[in-house]
Amino acid sequence: MQEIFKLLIGIGVLILAFPIGDILAKKTKEELKAGRRWFKIIIYASLVGGVVGLLIGNDILMFSFFFIALVTSQSLRRK
Repeated sequence: MQEIFKLLIGIGVLILAFPIGDILAKKTKEELKAGRRWFKIIIYASLVGGVVGLLIGNDILMFSFFFIALVTSQSLRRK
């Protein structure tokens, strides 16, 4: 039961990444233009880190990296 609760909290936090990414995209338009390449590198590195967290069974590591990947990709999606 406790594992299910932790997963639901993690999924809820991941859902919050979408509006947070939108807010950051609106507030930092100049940085998004200049650092587009670096943001893509952050997305790929975060996805790799999230998969590693999944494979080793570390939920906090997995959700943290996936949160970073979602916020960054959502920011890049907004122009």
